[in-house]
Amino acid sequence: MAASTRTQVLSLYRLLMKESSKLPSYNFRTYALRRVRDAFRANQSIKDPKVVEKLLKQGKDNLGIIRRQVTIGKMYTTQKTIVEG
Repeated sequence: MAASTRTQVLSLYRLLMKESSKLPSYNFRTYALRRVRDAFRANQSIKDPKVVEKLLKQGKDNLGIIRRQVTIGKMYTTQKTIVEG
């Protein structure tokens, strides 16, 4: 993996983790964080540039979804769970 690709992957990982941690619902937040971590661990050994580019595009699409969900979540307040309180 080229240095610039590695930088892109790490940057995407940080953005996904940061945005996922902003989700207002505890259940969605922990699920998103776990899925991001697991997906990056599962794909860390991939070396094929075409596959890496495809996964980067998929990750960027997922980042957009998470950002929209964070925005929607801020519009509607929910009751905190016992775990959050």
